Amino acid sequence: MGKISYALLFSFLFVLTLFASTPELKEKLAGLDGVTQIELLESNRYTEKYVVRITQLLDPHNPAAGTFSQRVIIGHHGFDRPTVIVTEGYGAAYALRERYQDEISGLLNANVIVVEHRYFLESTPEPLNWDYLTAENSAYDLHRVTTTFKTLYPGKWISTGISKGGQTTMLYRAYFPDDVDISVPYVGPLNRDVEDGRHEEFLRQVGTSAVREQVEKFQIEVLKRRTSLQPIFEAYCKEKELSFRLPIHEIYDYAVLEYPFAFWQWGVSANEIPSLTADDQTVFDHFIKIGGPAYFSENQSISSFFVQAARDLGYYGYDTEPFKEYLSISTSKGYLNKIMVPASAGEITFNPALYEKVYNYLSANDPKMIFIYGEYDPWSASGAPQFAGKKNQQKYILPQASHSARISNMPEDMASKVIDQLNAWLNE
Repeated sequence: MGKISYALLFSFLFVLTLFASTPELKEKLAGLDGVTQIELLESNRYTEKYVVRITQLLDPHNPAAGTFSQRVIIGHHGFDRPTVIVTEGYGAAYALRERYQDEISGLLNANVIVVEHRYFLESTPEPLNWDYLTAENSAYDLHRVTTTFKTLYPGKWISTGISKGGQTTMLYRAYFPDDVDISVPYVGPLNRDVEDGRHEEFLRQVGTSAVREQVEKFQIEVLKRRTSLQPIFEAYCKEKELSFRLPIHEIYDYAVLEYPFAFWQWGVSANEIPSLTADDQTVFDHFIKIGGPAYFSENQSISSFFVQAARDLGYYGYDTEPFKEYLSISTSKGYLNKIMVPASAGEITFNPALYEKVYNYLSANDPKMIFIYGEYDPWSASGAPQFAGKKNQQKYILPQASHSARISNMPEDMASKVIDQLNAWLNE
């Protein structure tokens, strides 16, 4: 028999061990009610990783409405470890990547279960009926996933999500308070209307007066240069094959109005704003980079989000006052239904019941929840409220941070407090 290197032997034993461990988890997954299409995934972050489909009711209150298949990704560390459920607000294809690791799961060496939101990517029902895309129904989806996988993972559970996913974390806790032990919503809004109203005021105060003035002057410059920039804008839209429900000159206006929200949301440096004497192409390139027209185009992959925003999640409005003499539109009111909600969904009327449910739940109870926001992120204007006397509801606002606020980019002392609190709750 020939010699075999220690490295090769180690690799062989590792693969053999992994292979030997896979069937146990896969067999357990196959035994779960409603779980189908189990597929092994590569991972260098979890011991084992699978993508599965779970059959969900379109309408939890009316089984006759039918079912759809929801995509769920499982990253496994151990049956005795805590479990993080990621309440994704959009599609979850990113979680298929070999290097994917949720932040909370990584910090706590916990299992992770990523739930793709209904009506996104591979979790879209067929035929498409917008009536079943509600916050309440999405909470029932998560409830079914949690109760199903708790048969595998009986330890403590943590729900978490980012942005719309953070919003979903909040509403899930309000609908099913006992499903999880801890919730960590990142940068999640709690909007009280389809155009909430608080974001415009926030943008009038955020950051320094010098940067706010620089942002506003740039917006006005783009509007003043409409004659030279709009043809470039139109050519860009044609090249990108973007279509719109409104005339192109109105879309140009909305892109300008969107600019400050996007600027602050994503932490753009004021140094990136071109001089007001810069050439047209330089001004246009920056304008498109920050507040491009694709956001207002038809047939978007996130059209489902706009349906939810118009129906029960809420959204933000625009301050048109400083730009009135330059705009071609007389008002921006109702823009979500006019521009972004798919025509197939019809005109949607906002229902504030979700805001009231979450607000009242947080007011009347004290669940273990850590809310994380960025100081400069406009979504923090409609963030979760802080109620006096709540020991467990903790809110952290990262100084000068954007929508990308995470535990990993917190000041060291703040991050330590969050991690210590999570471990303390897990050890109770």
